Amino acid sequence: MRDDREDVYSKAVRAGKRTYFFDVKSTRGRDLYLTITESKKHTHEDGTAHYDKHKIFLYKEDFEKFIDGLSDAISEIDRLKATGEYGANDSGSREQNGDAPPFTDVNFEDLDRKDI
Repeated sequence: MRDDREDVYSKAVRAGKRTYFFDVKSTRGRDLYLTITESKKHTHEDGTAHYDKHKIFLYKEDFEKFIDGLSDAISEIDRLKATGEYGANDSGSREQNGDAPPFTDVNFEDLDRKDI
């Protein structure tokens, strides 16, 4: 059986010790999907290196919701910085004082729901 899957497009973004890879791929059925890979280099004392990699698969039916969520999160970061609620010099100070910011409660049972 012939494997018709293919890599369609790839973009690497270097950011300090991390590299982000945005890869558009095609399924056997010719549908497109995106993989986002974070790769972080770690160097051992002996000079050898290894890479930690984390990958997200993003399918076309989720693109819009993903973009909306990402945009909302970035807007909230901008708002927090603009209001001074979270400044560049705050890194970790709230967590050390026990006053950690709230996080979204994730319910993994929702993952299979199609209505949200």
